[in-house]
Amino acid sequence: MSCKAGQRHHPIRVRQPRLTEDLPGCGRPVYPLDLCLKAPDLSAWRNTASGIPGVQIFDSGLNGPDLVIVGMVHGNEYAGGHALEILRRNNPVPRVGRLTLILANLTAFGCFDSTAPMASRYLTEDLNRLWHPSRLNSSERSSELDRARQILPFIERADLLLDLHSTLWPSEPVFIVPPRRRSSDFACVLASEEQPAALVVTDLGHQGGSRLVEYSRFMAVGGTGRACLLEAGLHWRPETVDMMVKVSERFLRDAMRIHFQGRETDTKQPAEMAVVTDNVLARSADFRFVEPWVGNTCIPNAGTVIARDGHDLICTPYDKCLLIVPNLRPRLGQLAVRLARRTAVHLNA
Repeated sequence: MSCKAGQRHHPIRVRQPRLTEDLPGCGRPVYPLDLCLKAPDLSAWRNTASGIPGVQIFDSGLNGPDLVIVGMVHGNEYAGGHALEILRRNNPVPRVGRLTLILANLTAFGCFDSTAPMASRYLTEDLNRLWHPSRLNSSERSSELDRARQILPFIERADLLLDLHSTLWPSEPVFIVPPRRRSSDFACVLASEEQPAALVVTDLGHQGGSRLVEYSRFMAVGGTGRACLLEAGLHWRPETVDMMVKVSERFLRDAMRIHFQGRETDTKQPAEMAVVTDNVLARSADFRFVEPWVGNTCIPNAGTVIARDGHDLICTPYDKCLLIVPNLRPRLGQLAVRLARRTAVHLNA
């Protein structure tokens, strides 16, 4: 899929007749596995008043929106655990309505090993690829699928859902939303107070399956559920926790206005919006970027070589192309980078 295909100036893949030593490529960088943040103490989340491990509910007792903040969908992304534990300790009962905090993959987190910090992302399959009815309503079983079904009732009632994530490779903070105007409006409110305003990206989904923010409640045409995913910064960094807490507190402060008005009306700095036009997958085991790009980098000119994939050069298809959450060591078949262009118009299917 491409957005405004008439503005495409250059093919993304250019086949080279043979590899030569002067072809670009920065090699395969080592994984950034420095743990600058200790794993949090989440003992208070094991036995909760909700009866579901990892689920804490703060109910005002008054009618109002159902707010949900989710962290640790991936067990090794425990900055989200720190952030939600900070919120829990502050007893965040909303003025009206109900707030539910969910640590989604406590089981995988319980297997975290600082000597192999990537191994506990999940136990059997990625919890953030399971949110389609064909998986949720199937007879299949796995640790993550069972957990998705366990927390599904809290997701189904969410009016506003914020899903907190972190990244392995360096990236500026970015909000990712499903292709619904109501969700991009929601994310724009949260993004607009950053200095500079954070990027809000509507993307093409994930080839591996439906993410939480793409659950049917948030994808229904004419529906009311809104969701956004925040990539807050690097795994295992204190500043990532700070970003998550700051955005979560902003979410709780502005929830009523977002729910009833849809958009912030007095933001000082509008959020930047972008639409993903292409997902670039690694077609070889030797995918290499020409340099270690940081997420949200803007490449000025169409036709700029950004990577090599076997015998192919990977090029930007248009001017001012954004690189969204690059994976600097993609495996064969894995998503290497999303290509996006800025837009002033919300994508609304």
